[in-house]
Amino acid sequence: MTFDEVAELPARLVRDLSTDEPSHRCIGDIPYRPIAGRTNLYLATCIELGSCKVAGRQIVDHLCTRLVEEALTAAACDRGSLAGAVFHNNHGPVYTAKAYTDLCKHLGIAQSMGSVRSSADNSLAESFNATLKRELLEDTTTFPDQAIAHRALFAWANRYNTRRRHSAIGLVSPNTYETTHTATASATVTAAA
Repeated sequence: MTFDEVAELPARLVRDLSTDEPSHRCIGDIPYRPIAGRTNLYLATCIELGSCKVAGRQIVDHLCTRLVEEALTAAACDRGSLAGAVFHNNHGPVYTAKAYTDLCKHLGIAQSMGSVRSSADNSLAESFNATLKRELLEDTTTFPDQAIAHRALFAWANRYNTRRRHSAIGLVSPNTYETTHTATASATVTAAA
């Protein structure tokens, strides 16, 4: 995408981040985690706002478009489909790359981007990143090697989805919320029939 095309992308989620429907509004970002030896691991996320679930994630040792493509594809697989969803992120080059924008179109996702150089427009993703850093690194500043970091990141994301309680969804885990939401929706459809 050209700079002008990126500037024209609307911020579809700004000031309206609420949703009751899973898979309709997602946010993403790419926090990095330092590894001993002055390298980093990059974690691309796709977080579903209705349930707070990390629906898609990918980790690599360098920042590239493939990283966000694989996280988004993982989210689409987890959700069954993301058609009609809005995905909000920053103006980073991986999110504006042609391959990524083409993938969004192919999956039926509307892209949303906040203001240039403003983390406030993606505050929920930034909050997630701060929680990740606080809970995962605790008293250390780096991981000893990539293998340990990789395992720790995936274990943390799994715990985040299965056991971490969120006040935004009634103090239950994302997976519990989705199970309850699906059961409630099924019961409503059955009762209406």
